[in-house]
Amino acid sequence: MAICDSCGNDYDKSFQITLSGQTYTFDSFECAIHKVAPRCEHCQVPIIGHGLEQSGRMFCCAHCAGKQNVTQLRDRVN
Repeated sequence: MAICDSCGNDYDKSFQITLSGQTYTFDSFECAIHKVAPRCEHCQVPIIGHGLEQSGRMFCCAHCAGKQNVTQLRDRVN
């Protein structure tokens, strides 16, 4: 069994994620998202999908990017 790096739970079905050379152990996807998901620069929501990025700045959507004066990003291109 392994200890979750987010909540401290000792769980027999834990899993590991390696990100940028650092390995983390989690007992759930919820804990993994809480600990390692990037956060929107504007609203701080965890980005669990692709999100939007420009020059290393991460946003959950074009609306939030626009609120930070990043206007070139679009949620969808027709």
